[in-house]
Amino acid sequence: MITMLGGARWGCSGPTRRETLKVGALSLLGGLFYTPALKALEESPSRYLHTPRAKSVVLLYLQGGAPTQDMFDLKPTAPADIRGEYRPIATTAAGIEVGELLPLTAQWMHKSAVVRSVYHNGGCHKNLPMYTGFDVNLPDEEFRDSDPPSMGSVCSYLDRDQQKELPTYAYLPCPLGWGEVRKKAGPHGGFLGRRYDPFCTECTAFVDHPPDDIWNPQVVRGEPRLTDTDLLDGITLDRLQTRRRLVEQFDDQFRQLDARRDLANFPRQQRLAFEMLTSAKVREAFDISREDDLTRERYGRTLFGSTTLLARRLVERGVRFVNVSWDNFAKRYDVSKAAWDTHERNFPMLSQTLLPNFDQTYSAFIADLDARGLLDETLVVTMGEMGRTPKINAKGGRDHWTHCYSVLLAGAGIQGGTIYGASDEHAAYIKDRPVPIRDICATIYHLLGIDPEMPVYDRALRPVAIAHGGTPVSEILA
Repeated sequence: MITMLGGARWGCSGPTRRETLKVGALSLLGGLFYTPALKALEESPSRYLHTPRAKSVVLLYLQGGAPTQDMFDLKPTAPADIRGEYRPIATTAAGIEVGELLPLTAQWMHKSAVVRSVYHNGGCHKNLPMYTGFDVNLPDEEFRDSDPPSMGSVCSYLDRDQQKELPTYAYLPCPLGWGEVRKKAGPHGGFLGRRYDPFCTECTAFVDHPPDDIWNPQVVRGEPRLTDTDLLDGITLDRLQTRRRLVEQFDDQFRQLDARRDLANFPRQQRLAFEMLTSAKVREAFDISREDDLTRERYGRTLFGSTTLLARRLVERGVRFVNVSWDNFAKRYDVSKAAWDTHERNFPMLSQTLLPNFDQTYSAFIADLDARGLLDETLVVTMGEMGRTPKINAKGGRDHWTHCYSVLLAGAGIQGGTIYGASDEHAAYIKDRPVPIRDICATIYHLLGIDPEMPVYDRALRPVAIAHGGTPVSEILA
């Protein structure tokens, strides 16, 4: 008997591979990978501009909206209720300063560029603009099948004909919104179809001593994990092969029953699911326990540290787009609010957990890439879904702000020691050279060698430029 399970646990691609293989009905999910525009998609040419400067991209995503005026755009002469508690310190790049709680990051600014004039119109806590460049203010944060595709999903689309064990696009340590028990819009395949969603891990998350106050966070510990690669109890590889043959029989039947649908590419999804279950190479790539203790200590024994270390392992094995989220797990685990949404106690939160741990992990990651010869071919982008208000509120926090904030880029194709754009004297509004978020996305595409104007086709067969009109910020490019 075949039963499609409507389980409560969802991965980035709908029902998890474990749930699907458990019922032996992987082929029944063909609809998840089909859209009316599929034929137009498959027939459209891949439009590469040039040899990519970046073989891989790692997006360090500070969920909640980091206060970048306390990090990369300090205003030491502003009034006290705006400038905050931190003084600027010198970096390895002449004329560039960062906040005093980022001393290790300061040592890598000669490899970095800061864009201080980023904005978007997509609304507060809306993640879709950052991942896609589409910044229309939708009514909520929820995922829709009609959403435009993310940058990583476009990479997966362009790699659709390649045969490889590891995914093109990995999202770590868990699906966006998983810690809040929801699926947020942004990092998905959208109207391209769910087969271009990222491959996601799940994770553990805990703190040493759970605090009573969500605004008094501790360091979140834990590790990303490949939950779907454990064979079910009693399932040997021989039995799994038998189930695979059964699935292939179902495929033949469904192709005959529904010739209108193009399932020609669906076996690729089966193959990926099967290989995730059986491939020693895949298991090894995702196994951070193979790293020595010194390296793990250098990155930090935190969830963010362990996840960023995993990102390095995937990059050196050729994964093209890796997202590392610093997420909020308050609804799934017994941890305090430890993401970057600092409405209260902004400075204690930054001082006690956020900035020291970001500083340690970020600097270790950049140093590790550099030592391994990977930094010149890996683009590292650090941003959140918005910034924070210039004025400190009555509870010592900074509230939501999309009108002006900073994005940090380093590595492949970036002109190190560069500042682009400027905010006003309060880091409130853009003073010079505004950069809409779609231009950041276009810059990432450009460095990947992908034409930001390349069209993909929505469900009505309308061409949509992947960067939604964005243009690369050429002044920060090497």
